[in-house]
Amino acid sequence: MPVLNYRELKPTPEAEAIYRRWISNLNEEFTRHQNFARRAEIVRDELYQMYLGRPHGARKPATLASELATNVQAECFDASNITLEAEYYGDVDVEKYNARKPLIWFWLMFDRSPLGMNHWLGFRFRCMLGRHIFRHVGKGVKIFHNVEFTYGYNLTIGDNCTIHKNVLLDDRGEIILHDGTSISDYANIYSHTHNINQQSDVTNKPTELGPRARVTYHATVLAGANVGENAMLGAMGLATKPVPPSSVSVGIPAHVKRQKNP
Repeated sequence: MPVLNYRELKPTPEAEAIYRRWISNLNEEFTRHQNFARRAEIVRDELYQMYLGRPHGARKPATLASELATNVQAECFDASNITLEAEYYGDVDVEKYNARKPLIWFWLMFDRSPLGMNHWLGFRFRCMLGRHIFRHVGKGVKIFHNVEFTYGYNLTIGDNCTIHKNVLLDDRGEIILHDGTSISDYANIYSHTHNINQQSDVTNKPTELGPRARVTYHATVLAGANVGENAMLGAMGLATKPVPPSSVSVGIPAHVKRQKNP
């Protein structure tokens, strides 16, 4: 069978110049300003333009009931006025998370805007944000739309990793994606567990994938069930224990079905 590599695609030169300038400007702003308040203002101003097509101005009086929904939308662009699920967790590092929260909100709102479906722009936007959110993002990384994570600061992504759409990366206990790892659509990677008798009794376990691991469509890796080098977890598979290197595991729970060429 033929080897089908990704095609190299580009927008028009004019659009590419605008895209690169926007991402570069945001990167400079987030590098210069690392406190919650200023980052929240930057994100709010960008979301105003992305969603409402106009710069942010003074807050409008919420006097007319017919305009309340518009006012609610405008207030929600500011990360100060929203809460995210991870903030409720008892083991969150508040200082680390607060510095990242506006950027995580920007990530989520970008993906839910028309801009989020532009793959060329999205790959570069998410990697730029990821370098301010995650522990590490390597070179040649592709992250598709609607990828979600827990804290961000416990997530390491090595070189040439690909994370497809609607993937959940629960980095509560830590996730490491080693070089060349690929995660397919709708897969879930976990790094924490709950006691079966007491929901609030949480155990964090680091989860590592790769190098060159593949977690395929709708598969799930439970906390600590590492996927070894050059190994693959098949579609719909549930890894409850480590997947050995250079193996293909399938089923619920996953078991080794065959060996790959080392």
